[in-house]
Amino acid sequence: MKGTIQEIQPYRAEGIVYRADKCLPLVDAAQRKKIKSRMLSRHTYPGERLDDNTLGLNSIGYWDAHEPQDWGLDWHRNEGIEFHFLESGTMPYSQENKEVILKPDYLTITRPWEVHKVGNPYVGMGKFYWVIIDLGIRRPHQDWKWPDWITMTQRDLFKLTTILRQNEKSILKTNKEVRNCFVNIGRAIDLDRSGSNASKIRLHINHLLILLLDLLDTDDMILNESLTESSRSVNFFLKELENSLTENWTIESMSQSAGVGVTRFTYHCKQITNLTPMRYLMMRRLEMAKKMLLEDINLTVTEVAYRCGFTTSQYFSSVFKKHEKCTPNRYRQNNLSLA
Repeated sequence: MKGTIQEIQPYRAEGIVYRADKCLPLVDAAQRKKIKSRMLSRHTYPGERLDDNTLGLNSIGYWDAHEPQDWGLDWHRNEGIEFHFLESGTMPYSQENKEVILKPDYLTITRPWEVHKVGNPYVGMGKFYWVIIDLGIRRPHQDWKWPDWITMTQRDLFKLTTILRQNEKSILKTNKEVRNCFVNIGRAIDLDRSGSNASKIRLHINHLLILLLDLLDTDDMILNESLTESSRSVNFFLKELENSLTENWTIESMSQSAGVGVTRFTYHCKQITNLTPMRYLMMRRLEMAKKMLLEDINLTVTEVAYRCGFTTSQYFSSVFKKHEKCTPNRYRQNNLSLA
């Protein structure tokens, strides 16, 4: 593989810092010659650097595996909408609550907020393409902003955007035209040298979006406006919060991460959890602490408090006793004696 990861500074959107996926297992597999791969990227995605003629295109590339693989891309999110396409072979793929084995000519659509992985745990043998386009959004309710080199008519682009935002269909069986489009994308990538093929890459991506609109704009496509409501963005954030309970959250930082104002965030949080945001955070931290007290008996109460995001052990013990009617140590002793 020509080109490796370059440590480019994280970029900001609406005051929030985002860091691109570095795809380290993919880089390692290419360096070990387990796969043939060619990638053009920006930010911290791996590959040759894209130039300013394709601003908004975060990563485009393919890998070609002709032998069994020993790596996969674990659960992650991207900074834009991602289209995967399998030209040949088979590929384990999971997105949110869907888990499938992709077959040739299947295309996947992954929005920025949707967690996904490739491999179970290893990727399959096959030729696999991807295109990641940054739309300037991170949450379902935010308005999409396509790069200015997307040349679809305003009407068609609005239609495509609406369909992509208001339906949850994410895996499509495509046709020969889509296959040929990705083959052409692969050729354009192979021939690119420092942006020399930017025009062709832009052309093929525009063609892909037109073909995608043709595939999606059918009579049986069901649209659901609730998928673009701000409550959905808050719900996504609350699910993500489970993995970052120890961070120094304030109601302002939580609402900012959810992409909505404090008032709207508080309202939706109460509707979803029946609790105010800060109280919900505290209750989730308490649940985390109760589990940790029982699963790691070598940790002191102070260590548990800090690991669960409480600023002091005294405050943790006070809150714990108020809700559990006993101290953390007594809770541990009582439950371990019953085990």
